[in-house]
Amino acid sequence: MSDIYESAATTLGLVNSPCLTKVELRVACRGISDRDALSKPDPCVVLKMQSHGQWFEVDRTEVIRSSISPVFSKVFTVDYYFEEVQRLRFELHDISSNHNGLKEADFLGSMECTLGQIVSQRKLSKALLKQGNTSGKSSITVTAEELSGNHDYVELAFSAKKLDDKDFFSKSDPFLEIFRVNDDGTGSLVHRTETIMNNLNPVWKSFKVSLNTLCSGDQERELKCTVWDWDSNGKHDFIGEYQTTFKEMKAAMEGKQIQWECINPKYQVKKKNYRNSGVVMLTQCKIIKMHSFLDYIMGGCQIQFTVAIDFTASNGDPRNSCSLHYIHPYQPNEYLKALVAVGEICQDYDSDKMFPAFGFGAQIPPDFKVSHDFAVNFDEDNPECAGIQGVVEAYQNCLPKIQLYGPTNIAPIIQKVANSASEEMHTKEAMEYFILLILTDGVITDMADTREAIVHASHLPMSVIIVGVGNADFSDMQMLDGDDGILRSPKGEPVLRDIVQFVPFRNFKHASPAALAKSVLAEVPNQVVDYYNNKGIKPKCLLTSPSVMPSIG
Repeated sequence: MSDIYESAATTLGLVNSPCLTKVELRVACRGISDRDALSKPDPCVVLKMQSHGQWFEVDRTEVIRSSISPVFSKVFTVDYYFEEVQRLRFELHDISSNHNGLKEADFLGSMECTLGQIVSQRKLSKALLKQGNTSGKSSITVTAEELSGNHDYVELAFSAKKLDDKDFFSKSDPFLEIFRVNDDGTGSLVHRTETIMNNLNPVWKSFKVSLNTLCSGDQERELKCTVWDWDSNGKHDFIGEYQTTFKEMKAAMEGKQIQWECINPKYQVKKKNYRNSGVVMLTQCKIIKMHSFLDYIMGGCQIQFTVAIDFTASNGDPRNSCSLHYIHPYQPNEYLKALVAVGEICQDYDSDKMFPAFGFGAQIPPDFKVSHDFAVNFDEDNPECAGIQGVVEAYQNCLPKIQLYGPTNIAPIIQKVANSASEEMHTKEAMEYFILLILTDGVITDMADTREAIVHASHLPMSVIIVGVGNADFSDMQMLDGDDGILRSPKGEPVLRDIVQFVPFRNFKHASPAALAKSVLAEVPNQVVDYYNNKGIKPKCLLTSPSVMPSIG
């Protein structure tokens, strides 16, 4: 039995190289050509990384409407490995107004480089290449900054009063931008608030930003704040600006009222009795102690890894070599490759290395009724298997005993793990975080129930990873992954956190499955940290002498 397991592990070639540091990348573009004469592009940049000759998406920026020279507020955080050539590809897309996905988007150009090139130059500007590697007038600038060890965040909220009215037929539509002034005098966009329509006394939503992003950990670093009147054509009207520092903002924590006059320098020169273009007030300033993923892991938090396997008839008869469940003596199938790729990493964070394994969509003995959450080892009281090898063996032993059937329902298994996570939530301690890996060959048939289950699970200490096996059309599955928008239950309730990661296995067929593990697990550390930090739950016991831990993603 161990031959298959060893073969799969060897095929993966998982290498645990220590992460030297984390690097933040900021992106801006210039001179994007108009999509057509009537409208400006709505740009979005997708960051991809290369592994074994294949590109896979790491993250993407927000979409900025009607802009030919966008400065994106989204910050990419990537691991920097000195000993590796890390090839990056920045793709610029024009996203159509009514759809945030890349399906309907126009490709505007791309730039390829290595992370080493960006780091060594700190700021890299290159032309964006279109199809056929022809360069146009548009360019992209990527700025790198090493992420300091300060994980603290600050929560800020601003409001304004008596802003200048820039609109003829209505009041201004103000939004606020905060820039950090760098050592070389350039500015890095820290945050852009939402736009408050038709209001000269806006109250903007509070937001959280890391102290590193806000001021590079230097509380006296200058911050430049600009208020704009939003226009749908992208030509926003300047209302005014002011300068401050985080040190000045912190005075609000002692109960002092902090406010700034919003100044338009042109008006200051031209108008005799000019006082200001409004006043901006800081209504909230709160430092939030953020603990890192390793703080929680070293504090004793365990990752509880559960796997669920699709045994529906669409996989094909396991005795047939064309079946997705076919067991070859030495060549692991896609289910096994995905299981080992993700499981090998997760098992390092689980001290007892016992993993529950469930199946769904099969008729099971003795009465051969369809089940959507049966124990793969057929022991309902103890569905746990010893190590990833134990899961592999239970999977192989189970196949001849069941009848593949249907439909593809995954809500029951999400609810089953959510029940365990719910018990953990009531302890109010960072003891166990649950990861559910679902391996499926088709689009699910209980989408409404699944959305409901995910929205419920987003309040719990758990994450869901779905790997699509085979060549089905998985486009409908992308909606479960909140990257393209906010997932909502059928009743309209939004997810509290983005906890689902979906990837088709075929994207990694020719790459090392280590790239699959990196892709699907990359968000888990942040999901763990977000859950506990938002709940105000501290690591159980922080060790004074940190040990070296293997890194996820």
